[in-house]
Amino acid sequence: MEAPRDRVNLIRSALQKLEITQLTIHDESPMHAGHAGARKGGGHFAIDIVSNAFTGKSAVQRHQMIYEALGDLMTSEIHAISIQAKAPEEV
Repeated sequence: MEAPRDRVNLIRSALQKLEITQLTIHDESPMHAGHAGARKGGGHFAIDIVSNAFTGKSAVQRHQMIYEALGDLMTSEIHAISIQAKAPEEV
């Protein structure tokens, strides 16, 4: 299993395909120590992401785009993720 810092880098790398203009990733895993998902190795993360690709998209569509970009990370490295996704004009 990779260290939490590596998970942040994996997430950052996976999301690059979304024309990101701003991205902040918070590893909240330590706040969930002892939680069932934490014991399985998946981390808890919160992301704030701004992307040109989100222009004209609903919140559900934006989340679907993010889940698609994260791919297998959603079943291996990520147990839970909180998402704030905006288009540049919404910032």
